[in-house]
Amino acid sequence: MIPHWNRLAKPAALGLALAAATAIGGCTAPTQVTIDDAWVRMPAVPGRPGAAYFTIHGGPRPVTLIGVTSDLSIRSEMHESMSGNGMAGMRPVPKVEIPAAGEVKFAPGGLHVMLFGINPRAKKDVTFLLTFTFADGSRITHNAPSVAAADAPAG
Repeated sequence: MIPHWNRLAKPAALGLALAAATAIGGCTAPTQVTIDDAWVRMPAVPGRPGAAYFTIHGGPRPVTLIGVTSDLSIRSEMHESMSGNGMAGMRPVPKVEIPAAGEVKFAPGGLHVMLFGINPRAKKDVTFLLTFTFADGSRITHNAPSVAAADAPAG
C-alpha cells in the first residue's frame, strides 16, 4: 500500500515542475517577429496619401524591414518625419533595422508608411491588410483598422 503522503507528492511535484517551466518560458527571448497596434490614418483630402502606423517587436535575431504594402493602396513608402531650421518635413527610408528582442514604433511624428493611391471606396472603419517584407525574404501580414484624418488613433 502506498502511504497517503506519497500519493499526493507526485501530483504536487508535477504541478511545481509545470509552474517552473511556465515561469522560465516567460523569461525567454521572443521566437518570432510580431506586429501590434497597427492602424491607418485616412487622408484629409480624397486622392492624397494616408499613413500607416504600428509597432514591430523583434524576434530572436535582428531583421531588416525593407517594405510595407497594403491591399488598399497602389504604392507605399516608409518615411521618417524630421524637423530642423524651423522647418518640418519627411524623407523616404529604404530600410529599418529591427533589433533582436527590441521594438521599433512607427508613430505620428516619426517613422510611418505613406500609402499612395488609396482605393476611393476605402473610408474610415475599413480594415487594411498590411504586408511587411523583410530582407531575409520573410513576410508578415497584419490587419490595420482605419480612422478619419481628424480622429484619434485606432486602438
